[in-house]
Amino acid sequence: MSTMLASATGSSGRSHRGRLLTTVGAQNLSLLIALTVLLAIFGWLRADVFFTGRNLVNIGLAITILGILAMAQTVVIVSGGLDISVGSVVGLTTMVVALVIQATGSVAFGLTAGIASGLAAGAINGLIIVYGPVNAVIATLGTMSAFRGLAYITNNGNSVPILDDALRVLGIGVFAGIPLAIWLLLIVMAVFALFMRATVVGRNIYAIGGNQTVARLAGIPIRRYQLAIYSMSGGAAALAGIILAGRTMSGQPASGSQGLELEAITAAILGGCALQGGKGTIVGAMLGVLIIGVLNNGMILTSVPTFYQLLAKGALLVLAVVIQERQRAASGE
Repeated sequence: MSTMLASATGSSGRSHRGRLLTTVGAQNLSLLIALTVLLAIFGWLRADVFFTGRNLVNIGLAITILGILAMAQTVVIVSGGLDISVGSVVGLTTMVVALVIQATGSVAFGLTAGIASGLAAGAINGLIIVYGPVNAVIATLGTMSAFRGLAYITNNGNSVPILDDALRVLGIGVFAGIPLAIWLLLIVMAVFALFMRATVVGRNIYAIGGNQTVARLAGIPIRRYQLAIYSMSGGAAALAGIILAGRTMSGQPASGSQGLELEAITAAILGGCALQGGKGTIVGAMLGVLIIGVLNNGMILTSVPTFYQLLAKGALLVLAVVIQERQRAASGE
């Protein structure tokens, strides 16, 4: 029977895959064009500084943390979920890292505790969503507030300085003329892209997001996958928090509260992730990150007031969702 099913669905499956690849290619081409237009506009408005090596490195450093969060958010959204708590996990991680280093004098212990705290936060999200069961948006909205509160409680709302310079390497260290943080982002992106495209687990995540009932009937342990996916998201947020702690050399309970989760979600959706799940690519999300990074940098260089920057980023998210919904309606999905 399975052979018959495979035979029956083979040609249509290949045809669907072909259409999907064509759609993804067209989306990425559109993103590249949008990125080029932004580069041209800001390069023209600030010709004196925009394309200098220093500013390009600044853009690269600025998108490091957002990029790591967006990669993880892409996996979560492809699985049919959403994680709004990642910004708070970043702030909590910086505090855990700083406090453990201060208490033990060991950077290794601090990094281990930071990653463990992120994984634990992600696991809590997964447990609430899977066994609550609670809608992912509501669950992570609640934990966003809880994790932020916990970050403030750890040191009565005060920041914690990190005196060991070993951590500074992760924040501002350089290898082959390029900041280590950018190398780290490239590695994370490659790992996520290979994981989602070339592994059975990655394909199962697409299947879960596409249709949970069919995925369950196919024997995919959905609850176990969801627990792992949200734990991974927490771990990625912790990695971003460690880089931020290395950059500021301190634990800051308010760090990550500048709309990081909104920007990560925007980048993923802008890159082609479907909020309904089952669709999205790491490359597309990275192009979304680059567009947001260039937009942020360009608006700062052209002295756009902060309020208008927030307005522009919010409008970008709404526009991305509207375009996506219109494409979905047009394709009859």
